[in-house]
Amino acid sequence: MTDRSVSHGSFTIDRVLPAKPERVFRAWSDREQKAKWFPVGEIFEFKVGGREYQADNGPNGAQFVFDVRYHDIVPNQRIVYAYEMLMDGRRISVSVATVELVPEGEGTRMIVTEQGAFLDGLDNSRQRQEGTEQLMDALALALAN
Repeated sequence: MTDRSVSHGSFTIDRVLPAKPERVFRAWSDREQKAKWFPVGEIFEFKVGGREYQADNGPNGAQFVFDVRYHDIVPNQRIVYAYEMLMDGRRISVSVATVELVPEGEGTRMIVTEQGAFLDGLDNSRQRQEGTEQLMDALALALAN
């Protein structure tokens, strides 16, 4: 029998981005815009009930799968989605993420909150936050250009 475990974690990333909420929302919702900062996979259905699916090899050669379902979308204001991550066919986490977009001056305050269940010691909240921070850096850079 294989030992199984679960750890829970949550984090919030709060950034002010150099673009209006409409442009930030488009960076999440439009395939071409999202591809500038996030590896978009073969399925991209940005709508309530829609799916996003991306499979790719990581730097260590392992295959990673990012499989999303969108649960709530309020244009230019909010995105709520749930997703699972797999590594070499093993589920490593299941998370719920919320993206809030709030006008702030000439830009947007984007608040990303994630709550996750990290499975069997294959992933953890610290690693997920670090990866998400890197993605938010890439988003900020894409919006600055």
